Amino acid sequence: MPPTPDLTRVWYAGRRYPAVDVARGAAYELFSDAPEPGFLPNPRPGARWPRRRFVHATEVLPTAVPAPDAALDQPLSVPVSAALPWATVQRMSQTPPRCAEPGEAAITAAVRRTATIRRGTTMMKVLTGPQVAGYLGGWQLAGFCYRAYDLAHLRTPQDLALLNGSQDLDEAVVFALRWRAVDPIDYAVPLDAALRPRAPIEVDITGLAGVPPSHRIGPQVLGTGFAPTGRQLIPEWVTADFADLPMPVGTSIVAYTADGSEVVLYTYQPEQHAWLRMCGTQWRHLLSRIPVPGTPGQEYFPVSQEPTRLLGRYRGRMLDAIADPPDDFWVAAKTRTARYPVDALARRTRFVRWRGALCVVVRAEGGWRQLRLCRPDADSVHQLGASSVERGVFETWAPASEATDGGEVDVWYDL
Repeated sequence: MPPTPDLTRVWYAGRRYPAVDVARGAAYELFSDAPEPGFLPNPRPGARWPRRRFVHATEVLPTAVPAPDAALDQPLSVPVSAALPWATVQRMSQTPPRCAEPGEAAITAAVRRTATIRRGTTMMKVLTGPQVAGYLGGWQLAGFCYRAYDLAHLRTPQDLALLNGSQDLDEAVVFALRWRAVDPIDYAVPLDAALRPRAPIEVDITGLAGVPPSHRIGPQVLGTGFAPTGRQLIPEWVTADFADLPMPVGTSIVAYTADGSEVVLYTYQPEQHAWLRMCGTQWRHLLSRIPVPGTPGQEYFPVSQEPTRLLGRYRGRMLDAIADPPDDFWVAAKTRTARYPVDALARRTRFVRWRGALCVVVRAEGGWRQLRLCRPDADSVHQLGASSVERGVFETWAPASEATDGGEVDVWYDL
């Protein structure tokens, strides 16, 4: 019996395979009745094809194309030719601009700028078990992230490990946070100054790229705007100013197992500031790999309100707001009847300066402030005694009396 009624046939690597489209058409699941390189065991009971493999939609030639999804993001546009083969483009994406041959950095930047975020783009961030516990306990979105479209074919811990780089990654399962972007203004493309960032959505991370390995977690930030990978071409983003982003409706925590299975573990409920468990009993063993207090698999984890929040203007008043991108933004309320659409929407973030470095406030406890560096470099990391909490993200604690209050900044969205 076929694994799904949407079975089709596609050409991949010179062969024709039965397949189904996944991730709204961003990737294909190929099936085979014999072991082949790159194919994994098919975990479906009684499956007709015992082996399967996930490949990106841009890597196959479909003989029956699924209905186009208007919400699907667009792929990179790469000028491949006889003089510029794919392998050369991939190598250039892994070469820091200051080390590239003349003209190569400009080509890399041009390719990178073809990948964009729109309102409603599904984003992802690869997590370890301890990081999942942090989000269940109240962390907000921050740091390096990726479009889910570009990762749709990466479904195993081995495939996704490089996008986190932590030593705490589990070989049996890797986790990810998945959400929809409220607005492109919340994200920046991390580029080296040699590429001359030219738009508000591009940020100079030359200093971050220079942080020595002994002071950082994970692989180096290349400055090309691409993730460090051996054979992929994956564009990366960072949250603007490394600031937190409030979680929108539909944010989920998912798990990817060694056989390529994707399991939704939790979804976020912004009205209650809580996580709701979604997986069944057969996946409880995955929850046990998340080091949280209490019983693994409990229904939800209430979390506190953080310094960064969404505010909406309603009848002349500024109230806490909830985002359900791409189209719905309303006043925060626990009942649907009180979900009044807002007239305007803004993200409010508190900034401070400490020892000359611009930082965002992550948490306030008594007379102390937990700060995250907005423009980390080797000097500021050393002077502030900041620690790398994940790839590219550096935080420290400072006495509130020493941190010069930069005030709360409202970033307004164009609704």
